[in-house]
Amino acid sequence: MTPAPGSFEILSPLARTRPRPALTATLRAALHSHRLLLLKALLVRADRTGDRLSAAVRRRLEDDWTLLVRAEQTDAAAVRDVVDYPTIGAWLAEALAAPDGPEFEEHLGRLTGPALAAAVRAGCRFGTERVLTAPTLNLPGLGLLRCRPGHVTLTAGADGLRVTADGDCVLATPVAGPNPRAGNGALSWSALRRLPDSTAVLDDQDPYRAPPDGIGPAALRAAERPHTDHPAWAARWRDARVLLSATDPGRVAETTALVRAVVPLATPARPGTPTSATLHTAPGAVLSQLPATPADLVELLVHETHHTKLAALDELLPLCRPDGRTLHRVGWRRDPRPVPGVLQGAYAHLALLDLWHRARDSPTSFTAWRRRAAERFEAHRERVGEALSILRESDELTSAGREFVHGMVACHERLGSAADRPGNPA
Repeated sequence: MTPAPGSFEILSPLARTRPRPALTATLRAALHSHRLLLLKALLVRADRTGDRLSAAVRRRLEDDWTLLVRAEQTDAAAVRDVVDYPTIGAWLAEALAAPDGPEFEEHLGRLTGPALAAAVRAGCRFGTERVLTAPTLNLPGLGLLRCRPGHVTLTAGADGLRVTADGDCVLATPVAGPNPRAGNGALSWSALRRLPDSTAVLDDQDPYRAPPDGIGPAALRAAERPHTDHPAWAARWRDARVLLSATDPGRVAETTALVRAVVPLATPARPGTPTSATLHTAPGAVLSQLPATPADLVELLVHETHHTKLAALDELLPLCRPDGRTLHRVGWRRDPRPVPGVLQGAYAHLALLDLWHRARDSPTSFTAWRRRAAERFEAHRERVGEALSILRESDELTSAGREFVHGMVACHERLGSAADRPGNPA
């Protein structure tokens, strides 16, 4: 992607990690532009594949795309919201990487879900018949339809999407209220559940929500709906927002804007350090085990939000050269990290230093939170400084990357000065 005019101007304010609505809007626009490029690449590849695609796959693709275009004409903002849902990025990445043949056709057939989700969110009224080849149909950001493969009739109206198959009928509505599941088992709809006081959902159903091989050294897989403790997640989420609001209201707004989904990870047989991650192909989705305390969740959200911010920035201005191979030790990981990994970790921990600094010095913070923040600030400040030294000496950064690191170094130095207090942005 060619950098937009003035892109370099956002490097310094982004490097400081402080939330700014204008910067958030710029990053979301960059993610959307990249998502549209991936969709276009998928269509171009399908077109070039030509007769190697079966007639049924081509017809389904045309129907899905027509529905998506119609939804966009009805409510462009609603469709943009669906297209930008994190797991659609993971789906597009896998589809474009798949070899020609059945694997590519299977991924291509998944466009039905986003098209239907967009149409439902946009309020389109339509009736159509489709042949489903799998026992589930995922509507990203909304929920999962379970049914037997075969012909289904889809009718959209003011109350949602009505699905009829073999004489049975189920109503697929947007994100769940009190009754998240409807249907008789053979044909059923299971809606995603919102997290309190936000638009984020707890996504424990999307087939692209986590890599098949799992996350982290323990290869943790995504938790399935029956094993997800939604009440516990909701309570922890609510308490974390209260804590973050008392500490740094600007970060509440930033995480609300950038975190679209939380993907619960399964609990390993031998519990250890909690695992969390943000996939580069699916920024805006936080993959995590249930944090033990609200403070843990606050730190996790700030940490992973900054991985999303860097992923979005990378679509505007790549910060690292693609051919780097050196590995470096950092204070928060046991394994040596490549330069992009050092940058990711340093940026996320720099944001945490800012958070802990404000919590430590804020009279509105809870006593236990102030104490914890002070301890963590002291424990991590030197580690972040060491990582920044690695980055300053690296020849694997682009010119934008060097400018960005320079801003991070300045922020790190200000965080350690007596003059920097809440009200004096870093």
